Amino acid sequence: MTQPPTFEVDVPIRSTETPGLEGVHVFTGWADSRSAAVKAAHEVYDAARAAAEAGREIPCGRPDGWCARGYRPGWELDWSAAKAGPWRSPYSWLNSKHFEM
Repeated sequence: MTQPPTFEVDVPIRSTETPGLEGVHVFTGWADSRSAAVKAAHEVYDAARAAAEAGREIPCGRPDGWCARGYRPGWELDWSAAKAGPWRSPYSWLNSKHFEM
């Protein structure tokens, strides 16, 4: 059995505490389609949020590779604007402008 392709889901985020502060939260994992990728990313985010708010460890280790490594209170994710596509690079979320680390 072959593994499904790896997808990246980019979800715009904004700070609820600092107006104007925004970014992108990136999730990756295996999925059969873009819609399945967004659904899986949303599921792991919801699980991470629920665990963090209950004071529990964030669950990880789904067989499809999806996981939220953390949860940051004070940030709102715009799931209606989420974009999914094949994962190509850990830096694919960056625009084409020059970037230095």
